[in-house]
Amino acid sequence: MASAFFASPKSVASPPNMPRCALLNPAGERRRRDSVKAGVATEVTPSVIDDPVRPPVVTGREAGKLAAWRSVRQERWQGEMPVEGDIPRWLSGTYLRNGPGLWNIDDYDFRHLFDGYATLVRVRFEQGRAVAAHRQIESEAYKAARKNRRVCYREFSEVPKPASFLSYVGELASLFSGVSLTDNSNTGVVMLGDGRVVCLTETIKGSIQIDPDTLETLGRFEYEDKLGGLIHSAHPIVTESDFLTLLPDLLRPGYLVVRMEAGSNERKVLGRVKCRGSVPAPGWVHSFAATDHFVVVPEMPLRYCVQNLLRAEPTPLYKFEWHPNSGSYVHIMSKATGNIVASVEVPPYVTFHFINAYEEVDAEGRITGIIADCCEHYANTDILEMLRLQNLRSFAGHDVLPDARVGRFRIPLDGSPQGELEAALDPEEHGRGMDMCSINPTYLGKKYRYAYACGARRPCNFPNTLTKIDLVEKKAKNWHQEGAVPSEPFFVARPGATEEDDGVVISIVSDKNGEGYALVLDGRSFEELARAKFPYGLPYGLHGCWVPKKQ
Repeated sequence: MASAFFASPKSVASPPNMPRCALLNPAGERRRRDSVKAGVATEVTPSVIDDPVRPPVVTGREAGKLAAWRSVRQERWQGEMPVEGDIPRWLSGTYLRNGPGLWNIDDYDFRHLFDGYATLVRVRFEQGRAVAAHRQIESEAYKAARKNRRVCYREFSEVPKPASFLSYVGELASLFSGVSLTDNSNTGVVMLGDGRVVCLTETIKGSIQIDPDTLETLGRFEYEDKLGGLIHSAHPIVTESDFLTLLPDLLRPGYLVVRMEAGSNERKVLGRVKCRGSVPAPGWVHSFAATDHFVVVPEMPLRYCVQNLLRAEPTPLYKFEWHPNSGSYVHIMSKATGNIVASVEVPPYVTFHFINAYEEVDAEGRITGIIADCCEHYANTDILEMLRLQNLRSFAGHDVLPDARVGRFRIPLDGSPQGELEAALDPEEHGRGMDMCSINPTYLGKKYRYAYACGARRPCNFPNTLTKIDLVEKKAKNWHQEGAVPSEPFFVARPGATEEDDGVVISIVSDKNGEGYALVLDGRSFEELARAKFPYGLPYGLHGCWVPKKQ
């Protein structure tokens, strides 16, 4: 007998006083999809929730097209997924993936991938089966857009359209206070050490707690301290014991390194990094790295720009400016004292995501340097422009994806003023594409061998493969399906595993025919084990986390 955990797939009812609309195929018939439950065919009939911000029903010319860059078809859905292949029976828990999923308000289309309102996806695995759901995160920005049928908060490239000059002045005042900044938490999702699950973006107010079982928005995650600030790294480093993040300081260019203990909402300052660049602005810090004893703080020449933040229309680099002659640096802070133990100049670089960092030791066990790996774009800011939705939707077969590599920083701790940046392996191994990375979390901050990321099979305009990087052999294994767009490969270790790559890799894939599925790869061989199909393709998502089944 099937457990209550795997209740029959069903649609989520529309809220009271909201009409429920059928999801129609091009012929106008209600779509019906079969799934397999305990050997019995059951129907899954998704529902559309009729909101002013209404994800479109894809019909006609749009039917059968890649769903990755198109708004989610409906606000929410849940149901069991038909599975092809064999999901390991030890895989027991919930994979959550967050990302922008709604890029329009009625007929108004957003500009950039990062503008979309957050769509949270859940795939729950147990006993070789999969049950999934997706739901919009109920941020204030999303609810205001739904109510007013327009953008009401400042997104990555979208800004509210002022009705008059006076309203524009008022909007600028609210920007300085943070009121007009978005809380659209469309970037990442993390499980804190105490089990709470929080969705994040680069605005501090965009920290939103959710229920991992129902995907319900529980409310803003309130930081109970007086540190203030408006922005932080979108990628904190989270362990069972603490939460570590960076707060860029735009007034006194630098970064606060802060720590929050598990079970607490209070951030405490570990130390401060003063920027060294000749331009008085901190570098963009989307992510950073840490070892057992140190925090690795990057200072890129892609720097925040207050003037660009104030503009009513986006500039070529949005809220940033590129200053390659301002200097590029990496700072190393001691976790124990908060002191800066190294601050070195390195070649110019552009990175969204750090992969991992670890300490080098000599024969006597003394720490002599830091290795920090990242997905590095050859100091080329073109990747931001490539993420405009118009560019993503208009691929014509030309090879336009900017090159990327596993960039490896070597930071000496002997007082040397210079650090090194080089490719950790030949970029051709992964098609000169590299982003959206994960590792076995047991090796976080420690010497490691394997990383999982999105690579490229050329020609392409976006990373279109999954790749397993072997940093010892300097080789890569790649998974590719023609015309498909996979999202971040997330590694889940097998319980009791002793080898670094003993586990599975999960990725949600949009295929060229408009369909979508959760892909499960073997962590060692990188061969496909199974795919669990959604009833339709989902928009591209950014980052995920794993919530183990409660014992």
